[in-house]
Amino acid sequence: MDRILEPEIMDDREAAAAYARADFSDSNQLYVDRVVARSGEHLSSVVDLGCGPADVTMRLARAVPRARITAVDGSEEMLTLAHRAIGAARLAERITLHLGRLPALALPEHSFDAVLCKDMLHHLPDPRTLWSEALRLGRPGAVVHVMDLVRPGSPLEAREIVERVSSREHPLLKEDFYNSLCAAFTVEEVRAQLRAAGLTFAVEPLSDRHMAIEGVLP
Repeated sequence: MDRILEPEIMDDREAAAAYARADFSDSNQLYVDRVVARSGEHLSSVVDLGCGPADVTMRLARAVPRARITAVDGSEEMLTLAHRAIGAARLAERITLHLGRLPALALPEHSFDAVLCKDMLHHLPDPRTLWSEALRLGRPGAVVHVMDLVRPGSPLEAREIVERVSSREHPLLKEDFYNSLCAAFTVEEVRAQLRAAGLTFAVEPLSDRHMAIEGVLP
């Protein structure tokens, strides 16, 4: 099926709260474990793009105590939830929250050793903004780890994935998940994006709904 764009920012309080309550622990921990295993030595100055309520950010901070993480999101509601969670976890000294939207975040160029992004690519109307911002923010030789959804072949397949994975979740979250699947890219589309950006990253399917995009900046 063709890609169907969704709203770019989840800035509704009820929707943000439903997202924060949802259980993404399996995929979030898989992502963090993969990042640490493959690039642990690079995780000192990290930017996490599209951090949401900061579950991934906090998991990474716990796994790598020396990491200093700038966590970015375009939703004030999400960052409010992230601020509370980070404070409760006593990680505020190592995680800095930043409100901003791609492209052209108000962050210094070439200042990060690692650029991370989980489940944000599909929210962007123009995916080139992620790859250009990674090039702008990361130092030469910085690692990039992106994990995102894969667009199913049909709306029916997308509904089946939602019911299989999130049948007990809040209706708002289920509808958002469906919209996100419909807005996601295919593996081949991402490979074409990377070629156009001059990036030689690997793109690996992880499941029927996730892919990993990983590489080193020139």
